[in-house]
Amino acid sequence: MTIRHIGILSPGDMGQAVAQTLIMQGRKVYCALDGRSSRTKSLAASAGLEDCGDIGQLVNQCELIISIMNPGAALDNAIATVEAMHTKKKYPLYIDCNAIAPQTMQKIANLIHQAGGQCLDGGIIGPPPRGKASMRLYVSGPNADLINAFNCDAIKVRVISDNIGDASALKMCYASFTKGAMALGMEMLIAARKMGVDQALDQELKESAADNRQWILSRSVVMPPKAHRWVPEMQEIAKTFSDIGLTPKILLGASDMYEMIAATSLGLESPEDARNKARDGQTIVNQLADESSK
Repeated sequence: MTIRHIGILSPGDMGQAVAQTLIMQGRKVYCALDGRSSRTKSLAASAGLEDCGDIGQLVNQCELIISIMNPGAALDNAIATVEAMHTKKKYPLYIDCNAIAPQTMQKIANLIHQAGGQCLDGGIIGPPPRGKASMRLYVSGPNADLINAFNCDAIKVRVISDNIGDASALKMCYASFTKGAMALGMEMLIAARKMGVDQALDQELKESAADNRQWILSRSVVMPPKAHRWVPEMQEIAKTFSDIGLTPKILLGASDMYEMIAATSLGLESPEDARNKARDGQTIVNQLADESSK
């Protein structure tokens, strides 16, 4: 199977960067911008994506559809894609690369298979592949080796099995630590500032946990605009863990934390605006603490 025409659902911060990388590889990348925001349209245009208008035309045009979006919208968009497949009698390969539970991934795969299409499970770890940054794309499912064609310095493809759900399970486990620990770390720093012991805590962290302190502060710089996406991601991890007999409560607490951050002025910014303002981590913590006190 030769993959030259690729559809992206949707060209947000990560999707746009992935699309740019695929275009640099010589592929044509399309999107469906009917009803999308001006920001999404601007991101798509700056990346050189071709607009098909609606999802039906996207399905008709492409050999592969890549879903990269808010995990809370993954299932609904898969349903819309299946409806378009039925209408157009076209069945492109579909890979879901969202942070979703293996159970959710299996539902999506079943929908695609019942429609007559093929589905792969994908999990993205790492930042959007811009500049010198690179990401890992873990893939599982039948014929997952097809995605090796995209392997490059910016997108490191790692096929892990032929089982739908394995790539999602890996993503859930990894994100439970990185984003779960981030939520706890931010709650710690915000709490210290609200109780007036932030300077004393900061000194203690510098002396006894300097690496952890730096990890939290450096990651906090880009976190707030992503918090709204991390709310459903934490819920998907909670669902994953609950299904295997572990407690979902830790990650549901992280979901609550990100929901609070998403409602702040920092959380309402776009990733591009946040990057342009170049705040440091302590400024982020201070502003989040001050806003949460109102």
